[in-house]
Amino acid sequence: MSALDVFLYAFVTALTTGLGALPFLFVRRMARRWLGLSNAVAAGLMAGAGAGLLHEGVGHGVSGVVVGVLLGIAFTVASQRLLSTRPALELGSLRGADALKGLLILWIMTIHSVSEGVGVGVAFGGGETLGLFITIAIAVYNIPEGLAISLVLVPRGEPVGRAAAWSVVSSLPQPLLAVPAYLFVQTFATFLPIGLGFAAGAMLWMVFAELLPEALEDADRGAVALTVTLSIVAMLVFQELLRG
Repeated sequence: MSALDVFLYAFVTALTTGLGALPFLFVRRMARRWLGLSNAVAAGLMAGAGAGLLHEGVGHGVSGVVVGVLLGIAFTVASQRLLSTRPALELGSLRGADALKGLLILWIMTIHSVSEGVGVGVAFGGGETLGLFITIAIAVYNIPEGLAISLVLVPRGEPVGRAAAWSVVSSLPQPLLAVPAYLFVQTFATFLPIGLGFAAGAMLWMVFAELLPEALEDADRGAVALTVTLSIVAMLVFQELLRG
């Protein structure tokens, strides 16, 4: 297994993130209520993903995960405050508050992709069979992550094709980090729990500080609660099926 092979496998995982935008090829318009429920689904998927990251990270070291969570929250809050000071913020066809929301979720999912890229590289360092299994699992897992991104971007006016492209861009750290992690597996494995905690903390902050409050503005509380709960359960079941 060469470093180029590891890069190509990890690059495939990044490309699958764009598949999460495909459902929006069949949905042209969304009422405000459906925008709220879209935020609820995105919140549930991200909360489930964050819980999965915490579960995986604890197996590598509890203290590292705790440190990573605190750093992830602090970094995301600082990023949100920095971005919100720019009144002319743009992201593709999005402007103002919509652009801020889109940039935040892309930033957070990109941070999450760093830990996934390290995971792929470390896995290949443990053997080709393990590396292939982890690569396939992350490639499949990236599809609902791409859906979470698209659920924020598309209802706010971003075209489906661009939402898919942004989703892929958010996963580019995977091939970029997989190779050095493969070449220096022991060093990167040491920092893996911090990276997992960092991504989880950033995701969970985004869920409770941004996505859920906005979902409750556009849809009734019961529908949001049910949608978030089912989305969390779906993501956790999905992760368990991949592990099994």
